[in-house]
Amino acid sequence: MSTPSTTDILNKLTAGTAKVLSEKELAEKLELGRPLRIKLGVDPTAPDIHLGHTVAIEKLRQFQELGHTAVLLIGDFTATVGDPTGRSTARPPITREEVLANAKTYTDQAFKILDPEKTEVVYNGDWFRKMTYEEILKLNARVTLQQMLQREDFKKRIAEGTEVRLHEIQYPIMQGWDSVMVKSDVELGGTDQLFNNLVGRDMQKEEGMPQQVVILMPLLEGLDGVKKMSKSSHNYIGVSEPATSMVDKIMAISDELMHKYYTMLIGEACDTSLDPRDAKRELARKIATRYHNAEEADKAIQINKEKSSGNLAAGATELSISDLPADLTVLTLVAHAYQNAFNLKKSNGELKKQSIIPGAVQLNGEKITDPAATISPKADDILRLSKKHIVKFTA
Repeated sequence: MSTPSTTDILNKLTAGTAKVLSEKELAEKLELGRPLRIKLGVDPTAPDIHLGHTVAIEKLRQFQELGHTAVLLIGDFTATVGDPTGRSTARPPITREEVLANAKTYTDQAFKILDPEKTEVVYNGDWFRKMTYEEILKLNARVTLQQMLQREDFKKRIAEGTEVRLHEIQYPIMQGWDSVMVKSDVELGGTDQLFNNLVGRDMQKEEGMPQQVVILMPLLEGLDGVKKMSKSSHNYIGVSEPATSMVDKIMAISDELMHKYYTMLIGEACDTSLDPRDAKRELARKIATRYHNAEEADKAIQINKEKSSGNLAAGATELSISDLPADLTVLTLVAHAYQNAFNLKKSNGELKKQSIIPGAVQLNGEKITDPAATISPKADDILRLSKKHIVKFTA
């Protein structure tokens, strides 16, 4: 097998990116003949991550597979400040204990993509907590207030009369100094991280170091194909979701979005010779296998096929009729099913507004939209609470 050329490697590493500063510099670094240090900084402000978070991790994996050093930088210090990028207000404070607990979950999920044996995990609190106030002042002297106020989010907040806290201005400075401390050759991030990444280049230059290449990854559209994937928009696939849920959600996306997901989530091109539904099913299989295993992925694919063919009970969780409370209404039945079949406790208001009244709840394929209606399910009845929560009643 012939050794791939620098051009071939460059094409692979730049595929699916939004911007590279610059491809020429990256090509020069690839020809140095040594493993490059590829930095990805994450602030674990929440325990769980969704597929939108994995876009940059997937690119880090590609570098890792080519023999370069993946540096996963955990912002245990910067997370307590909070990245102001894209924020209309300051982030709420988070304790270091919460950050460290989240970091454990975050890295466990990231290692479903990365090889943990070949990943260097560092914490920026290791250097920031040792800095004296004099050293912090010297670090601040490297940037101007005018530079910081060029950030679109800061300019917007000031124009709207919304406060910008001084500690928020520190964030790009700290992220830039991280690049100095880990001696990064390349920094990965989303398109919203350009300003912070460029501060890292500037600080490395001032330290007499080679400047890092900046690779910006596009922000992943959610399942609706419009908004950025996020929990607040309810258009996400969580890394820790069941395989059946992952498959169902992927099978429901548009064909156009499927091609983007192939490139951004698994680093492959979609096989255009396949029927779009088969190609989507293969994408779902690959993603479910990555975050679970091949057996669970295959089972989830089969369940999805059965659902598509009209098998209402496909993937259902059994629930005994004898355990149901007396004088059931649609609302109390749905609440009981969520709690006892899936260990999910939902408020009455949430169930009414988000499930029952909109028509998401079905009994044997028929929508039931009146929360107060009386109901008496029988053995073998199928109660569909949502696309991924289905109950089959047993005697």
